[in-house]
Amino acid sequence: MLIPQRLAGGIADGSITVLLRRWNRRHAIAGRRYRTIAGILEVEAVDVIDEEDITDEDARAAGAADVAAARAQLRGPAGAPVTRVRFRAVHEPDPRSVLAADDALSDEDVAAIARRLERMDRASSHGPWTIAALKAIAAHPEVRAGDLAAAAGRERLEFKRDIRKLKALGLTLSYPIGYRLSPRGEAFLARR
Repeated sequence: MLIPQRLAGGIADGSITVLLRRWNRRHAIAGRRYRTIAGILEVEAVDVIDEEDITDEDARAAGAADVAAARAQLRGPAGAPVTRVRFRAVHEPDPRSVLAADDALSDEDVAAIARRLERMDRASSHGPWTIAALKAIAAHPEVRAGDLAAAAGRERLEFKRDIRKLKALGLTLSYPIGYRLSPRGEAFLARR
């Protein structure tokens, strides 16, 4: 779920608890958690409403001064239904960060990671890539994704999608520019 930077502070301090969006299809599901620039959000309710049904309470909870301002700030295609997403900020560590910091890998952990990477390689339309990507990130920390992708002969967006898969396993960390191996990723490569 994309959050504008201007709302991040209010979401973090709990003053913003609603997002108003124009969505042609649902992008959030009640009960699920989403990682955002403002931290982890747990969606409590998702309702499709008429634009005229936006209340002053909705507007304030969305970080707008009033209903007119909330309507003016609606993101998404004109004419798309308005969706009101009620959420709460979750003030717990991101599970990926906790996993990434865990570099005390047992033999079983190393074998489990290796099996996951082998499955990802087998499922890939462009052949084995996981170990090569980890080694490239280790050799070139905080290098632009486009440069790493070009060096690997890959398309940038596809490469970035693959690196997000490694991040979900706790093996990489994202930086404003590029990536680094996490402590877990370094430990895995050292034990491999």
